[in-house]
Amino acid sequence: MSSQAQQVLRDALKLSPVERAELVESILASFSFAERQSIDKLWAVEVEDRIDAYESGELKSRPAAEVFARLERGDF
Repeated sequence: MSSQAQQVLRDALKLSPVERAELVESILASFSFAERQSIDKLWAVEVEDRIDAYESGELKSRPAAEVFARLERGDF
């Protein structure tokens, strides 16, 4: 990774978890259409796997407000 990219990473890690997630979304959106399609397919598989795990009882749900509050506190 270039020194410029390393500095961007250091700066990004100072952001809140929610701000970092928004930054990641913006960066992913900047990829070319073919790259985005590949990324979208991988996310679709991940989503399906998580839904299956939830429906089988392997994962439990939590209220969104609780999740976002924990992220803001850095409690994850």
